Amino acid sequence: MIASSSASHGSTHPSNLKHNPLLTFWRGVATYSEVKPEHIAPAIEYLLRQAQDAVDVAVNPNTEPTWDTLAEPLEDATEALGRSWGVISHLNSVVDTPELRAAYGEMLPKVTAFFSSLGQNLELYQKFKDLSKTPDFGKLSAAQKKVIENSLRDFRLGGAELNDEDKPRFAQIQDEQATLGKAFSDHVLDATDGFVHLVTDLVELAGLPEDAIAAAAGTAQQKALQGWAFTLHFPSYYPIMQYAENRALRRLMYEAYVTRASELAPQYGKGKLDWDNTQNMLDQLRLRDEEARMLGYKNYAALSLALKMASSVAEVDSFLTNFAKTAKPFAMKDWQELSEFANIKLAIVDGLEPWDIAFASERLKQERYSFSENELKQYFSLPKVLDGLFQVIQTLFGVKIESANLPTWHADVQSFSVKNAKGDLVAYFYLDPYARPGKRGGAWMDDARGRRVLPNGEIQIPVAHLVCNFAPPVKVDGVLRQPTITHNDVITLFHESGHGLHHLLTQVSALGVSGINGVEWDAVELPSQFMENFCWEWEVLEKMTAHAETGKPLPRELFEKILAAKNFQNGYMTLRQIVMSLTDWRLHASFDAKNAKGQAVLEESRVIADQFNVIPQPAISRWINTFSHIFAGGYAAGYYSYKWAEVLSADVYSAFEEAAKLTGSVLDEETGTRYCTEILEVGGSRPAAESFKAFRGREPSIDALLRHGGLT
Repeated sequence: MIASSSASHGSTHPSNLKHNPLLTFWRGVATYSEVKPEHIAPAIEYLLRQAQDAVDVAVNPNTEPTWDTLAEPLEDATEALGRSWGVISHLNSVVDTPELRAAYGEMLPKVTAFFSSLGQNLELYQKFKDLSKTPDFGKLSAAQKKVIENSLRDFRLGGAELNDEDKPRFAQIQDEQATLGKAFSDHVLDATDGFVHLVTDLVELAGLPEDAIAAAAGTAQQKALQGWAFTLHFPSYYPIMQYAENRALRRLMYEAYVTRASELAPQYGKGKLDWDNTQNMLDQLRLRDEEARMLGYKNYAALSLALKMASSVAEVDSFLTNFAKTAKPFAMKDWQELSEFANIKLAIVDGLEPWDIAFASERLKQERYSFSENELKQYFSLPKVLDGLFQVIQTLFGVKIESANLPTWHADVQSFSVKNAKGDLVAYFYLDPYARPGKRGGAWMDDARGRRVLPNGEIQIPVAHLVCNFAPPVKVDGVLRQPTITHNDVITLFHESGHGLHHLLTQVSALGVSGINGVEWDAVELPSQFMENFCWEWEVLEKMTAHAETGKPLPRELFEKILAAKNFQNGYMTLRQIVMSLTDWRLHASFDAKNAKGQAVLEESRVIADQFNVIPQPAISRWINTFSHIFAGGYAAGYYSYKWAEVLSADVYSAFEEAAKLTGSVLDEETGTRYCTEILEVGGSRPAAESFKAFRGREPSIDALLRHGGLT
């Protein structure tokens, strides 16, 4: 997943602001730990004035419509605002406090209003149209032309062509959507942080791995409790679901997890704030539908396609429904096998319940492939995995990754530099690996600073945040163990690094299309999903594994087992992902949000699940209330892009498989260089379809994805 923010600044600040850390990092990196809630309003107010001054200069009749006099100064001023706001948004996601949240919330409407007004500024729109018609436009670089073309498109989508009577309402819609998205995310975080289950009898934890028990003891100690405390943060929650023999405990945790941020959440009735997202979802869908219709689109899904590869609402729906039909027989087989196993081998004779699925699946996998996820986890110490990941990147793309000493926002955060073959610095990135209270769940990459060539000719190097939520290191018998992560966590790390590489290795000089900027939303997952493939290669895993106790690398025999298990339940997992994608798509394409009431969003999700899924959705489940990707994460009418891009990424990776037949290694430098040149380096400076064809020499094919997933 990606989350994007950007900007940098370069003006002289008033004396009362000269020590404000949101203004003093200039073109460097932010001093995150120095940012306090009281810094936010003064800095953002100042930057809003600076940005507005730049807009006023841009629309002045005396300002020539050229890149140097119009586009460049405006980009500079808005980047300044965007970058400082990006620091605040990032801190709000990773070190949330009531004070920070309040300060962020106070300024959010003002920042949203500014960018809304920018998109509706008819005079500015006319200036960019004039620029596109000048003789000088033909002399611009391809990237600069793409920035101008994208800007004209964004003006239209921003409401610039609306009549004056409609513009205030359109701006209000943007403001309300931003506020609702933040509230949705806050509710999910609060509901996750707000639940703690204390176990006082160790017998109840039978089956749990030692490190999960130790982590629960540590959580209890942090909360001044006696026993073992479990939360709804995934590293605490999921080991219960996967390993706990105590079925009642699994049910308790499951029901708490799937009712978060809903009217059924266990937090209600205990003096907690109301974190129910039911009405929030309806309000967001209504606003999106209204926005789309104001801009002349039939629905929000159609509007979203202006920024995507797909050409029509029907094309996406057909892609997903056909994929569902392909996956369903495999999913049905997976479900039948699991149900029979649970009945015969686990004595779950009253039917497999949702809180049994992960537990039964883990036991079935152990029986079928003779290994457990916990056994495998012991070979993946995070430092060793990072070394292996960096070796893949360095081999394929001819760069060097080294530790850096950048200011961070938490003691767990690491920073790194990326240098080219000549030793020149080309990028920085941060890694924030562990889950903790006050940190949003999931994993993502966001743009801390984009690459551009400054007016003085200096190159502004890109900076990225890579954020994960792995289980933190724990003490066992008083000794702090080296952190180990699951193989799924390894895949997540490679995935986010793929997004990072897309942003960090760009060679585009115009900010608006450098790195991930300007890339079609349904293609932006290509580099991330491409990197996942290396997590299944022996030549990669052999060098990035070391047992937590013995230090020995992963045995080839165990590797063969996990490879055999690679597509274990892939039919079920694929169908689950498609159902989520269809839910998102149809909520934005055909759902009547205007007249919907109550639990209508939940009911719509159930209709889709009943039509396509093979596992009945339990009545208690309110999973949609925490679907942050589409209600708080920028993936509205875009969740399908994971599957869409997976087709592209599997096809791209097949080029490395083809090279391996000749060279004996998927880490083929020649193919890696070509991939870097044709896809990573060009960023959003040309259409993704052109970049794909430049690398593969043809249109994409779904065959590689079906083969990789065992769906043939």
